[in-house]
Amino acid sequence: MKKLQKKQAGLARRHRRVRGKISGTAARPRLCVTRSNSNLYVQFIDDVAHVTICGESTLGEAFKATGKSGANVEGAAAMGEIAGKKAIEAGITEVVFDRGGNLYHGRIKALADGARAAGLKF
Repeated sequence: MKKLQKKQAGLARRHRRVRGKISGTAARPRLCVTRSNSNLYVQFIDDVAHVTICGESTLGEAFKATGKSGANVEGAAAMGEIAGKKAIEAGITEVVFDRGGNLYHGRIKALADGARAAGLKF
């Protein structure tokens, strides 16, 4: 197996393991984080109704107005605050955090801390 295929298989295996333990509801949706090398994507998902309540990414206008990059920790923290504010506007106050198979450090941790700073409870 090639190196990239092994990496993707490991990420998929970790994500499947995390998803087996957590699930979002209407009262407490799942905050799903997807990370690429240059961008972050955040969605608030109700797994019972199979619907995405709201979402935000580093490609959106709200994030671009900050002038930060989504490829570093500072940008991830700003992305967490933006996503947290959008969720609170949508009526979400508590979430279940889905790290998407990524390790909880660096940009993922900064995003979670930014969302907590915006007022979300994990």
